[in-house]
Amino acid sequence: MTSRQKRSSSVAASRQGERALRAKRILQYLKKTYPAPKSELIHTTPFQFVVAVILSAQCTDKAVNKLTKTLFTKYKTIRDFATADPTMFAKEISSIPFFNNKAKAIIGAAKLLLEKFHGKVPENERDLTSLPGVGYKTAHVILGELFSVWEGIPTDTHVKRFARRFDLTDQTDLKKISKDLEALIPKKDWKYVNNGLVLYGRYVCKAHRHACAEHPLTLLWPPAAHRWFKTA
Repeated sequence: MTSRQKRSSSVAASRQGERALRAKRILQYLKKTYPAPKSELIHTTPFQFVVAVILSAQCTDKAVNKLTKTLFTKYKTIRDFATADPTMFAKEISSIPFFNNKAKAIIGAAKLLLEKFHGKVPENERDLTSLPGVGYKTAHVILGELFSVWEGIPTDTHVKRFARRFDLTDQTDLKKISKDLEALIPKKDWKYVNNGLVLYGRYVCKAHRHACAEHPLTLLWPPAAHRWFKTA
């Protein structure tokens, strides 16, 4: 290794160490403030939660809960969703973004669960991500909420913006951000990250540019007050 490569490696290691320390301090706040983090998506059955998570992509939980309050009185079981009329179902969820694609995904996921998984929501990432509309983020939200299994850190728009604002990653891809966070945070604490940052972003430090120097996490790392990125 050349001296230049050694310096570059040393700088990278130093930055990673700083990020790990910063992540530790953020985690301490999240664990104290949100000791039992739970999703705010309303559901009665496991598959209704899967549906709610699929519907929540690029949509607020508030809008999803408003929709599912009525929707879930009609569609209760996996078979209810699997046998739904696609055109009617799309119309019923048309108040949210990308309703046509989400309708296809939900009905397709329900059919696959009946055909391949005996009508039960899988308890592992591989099988969950085989369902239409379920990617890495969605799978780990489902695993954590329904089964208290935390084999990954789900990254949504809230997690993405805080990971970037607090310089915990250089990535913009959601799964790559998840992997960076998983490298910084002990696995036993992964369960606090997604829901904790979602609640903090929803009720304390919202996405629009604002004065947040006195917000709890910004006080832990003041440069975050001047770091703003697009949320998409």
